[in-house]
Amino acid sequence: MAVGRNISMVTNFILLGFLECPQVQIVLFLLFLGIYLVTIAGNLGLIVLIRMDSHLHSPMYFFLSNLSFVDISYTSSIAPKMLCDFFKEQKAISFVGCATQLFFFIGMGGTECCLLAAMAYDRYAAISSPLLYQSLMSPTICVGLAITAYTGGFLTGLVQTSSIFQLHFCGSLVINHFFCDLPPLMSLSCSSTFFSQVVNFLVVCAVGGTSSLVVLVSYGYIIAAVMKIHSSHGRMKAFNTCASHLTTVILFYGSGLFSYLHSNAGYSQDKNKVVSMFYGAVIPMLNPIIYSLRNKEIREALKKLERKKQMSCLCAIVP
Repeated sequence: MAVGRNISMVTNFILLGFLECPQVQIVLFLLFLGIYLVTIAGNLGLIVLIRMDSHLHSPMYFFLSNLSFVDISYTSSIAPKMLCDFFKEQKAISFVGCATQLFFFIGMGGTECCLLAAMAYDRYAAISSPLLYQSLMSPTICVGLAITAYTGGFLTGLVQTSSIFQLHFCGSLVINHFFCDLPPLMSLSCSSTFFSQVVNFLVVCAVGGTSSLVVLVSYGYIIAAVMKIHSSHGRMKAFNTCASHLTTVILFYGSGLFSYLHSNAGYSQDKNKVVSMFYGAVIPMLNPIIYSLRNKEIREALKKLERKKQMSCLCAIVP
């Protein structure tokens, strides 16, 4: 098997990472550590808030809590290793470790695509068919959609990781990136990457394309339904319920599709590092911020939690 030959020939890859200047490395380390800690705190806080507030026990927030969990897992597949590598002269990663990192990174990315599509369908059901919303988005259907999202995501990771690690790596083992990603790994192969490129393209089209289509069709129906609302206040209220989700969709899909579908002929490793950092670390950090700022129910839940804390402090002070 090709994988067996690869393991016998390749035991480690070397990650090039970012700039070699020690002063810049320290600044980048502090920046990325801050981003990672804010991502964990923001998404974990959102999950806890949704669990604690009974008013947020609805399909929309069920998917949002899953999205937060995926964001934590997604960025955690690359951030800890990247942060540790700032202090290493040789940023090595084992063959198995590289494959595992790629699998979880792609798997969680695919899951996020599917969850965003499920959330778009939820908004369609709430706005276009409010009378049927409870039956269209029953607990059984919500759990089924979430399971489908995770299954689709990890099948994506399995297929793409398998296609990459069937390649022969017998030349340079230096990955010009800060984690194991598809394009830089394919550029290291000394065998034909045609099959892997085709698999990559088909999987991205199948998962990204299908979920994008669900999002587009859902928002098409949403816009049509909103246009039928006579009052401008009613239209604005309906659009506001979708604003956070739509912002997340544009940021995630835009950066992800740019990275994975651009031409190899114009491929820039340094440019791709910036894009990868954006959708791999910055977007997971922004998601809870976007939903907290744009969502009235989240803001109200945060205010209620703050009031409870103040009351608890007063009760502790006043005997």
